[in-house]
Amino acid sequence: MFRFLRSLLLSLALCPLAVMALEPVNINTADAAALQQINGIGPAKANAIIAYRKEHGAFATVDDLTKVPGIGEKSLAQLKPQITAGAAAPATAKAKGAKTK
Repeated sequence: MFRFLRSLLLSLALCPLAVMALEPVNINTADAAALQQINGIGPAKANAIIAYRKEHGAFATVDDLTKVPGIGEKSLAQLKPQITAGAAAPATAKAKGAKTK
């Protein structure tokens, strides 16, 4: 009985990690820690992605990740199922016709 309960608790503790692994990481908004959760990205690549993003802006597609030094076609093929290049932080625009004082 004790083994069963211990296994059950371990399974429940790991469950959020499994859910996180199923959700792709947005390479336009993820910080270094989130990027390192992607299989195939360590600290150096995570920092390179963030540096590239700061200098060049958001990635239009996941394929743009090959522009980051150290990430080639083979790496991209491994990363694609785990990432997305969803919209970066939305730009705020004034509504048309809005009056300002």
